[in-house]
Amino acid sequence: MKGVDVSHYQGEIDWQALRAGGVRFAYIKATEGAHFRDPRFAENWRRSREAGVPRGAYHFFSLCKPGAEQAANFIAAIPAGDLHLPHALDAEQMEVCPAGQAIADPVAEIVAFLDAVEKRFGRRPLVYTTREFHDAYFLSEDRLKERLGSERFWLRSLHWAPRFGGRPWTLWQYHNRGRRAGIEGPVDLNAFNGSVAEFEKFASP
Repeated sequence: MKGVDVSHYQGEIDWQALRAGGVRFAYIKATEGAHFRDPRFAENWRRSREAGVPRGAYHFFSLCKPGAEQAANFIAAIPAGDLHLPHALDAEQMEVCPAGQAIADPVAEIVAFLDAVEKRFGRRPLVYTTREFHDAYFLSEDRLKERLGSERFWLRSLHWAPRFGGRPWTLWQYHNRGRRAGIEGPVDLNAFNGSVAEFEKFASP
């Protein structure tokens, strides 16, 4: 089960061609931090639904703002009533905040985001992360087992299956410069860890 994740960087997308080319699902960037909204999110969200591509939205997490503020930005951007995959939190940015205002406990703020989004939409988001972010913030046993032990992970590992995260992955981003009909230029490619029936269960509201 192969899919893509997209943002405004992909420009205008032909969602009908993307589906005809075998793309089975998509994750679409909605927001970043406490204020930014992807300028193509609304169009991509609408047109992916019209093309019949199962999709979820993702938020690009910032180490500079509390999780609750970022969740409020994300929730406000998502249209009410649409069927969708579990949304996702993209935790990968190893940024330096202006004036040294980094959040004190990134894991706590990530959990606050997940809690708020789950409360609003009724489904717990996935946690997308890289090996670098995982090792910097998730690696200790107490964080993985006690604070993140029940989360579902979407892991980035180019070319070979992920060997981190402490549990089986749900989604695997295996390519960052793939090509698919309907998108000009490179796009991230992802795989679902399961059968068609398991994906249908994952996709069901």
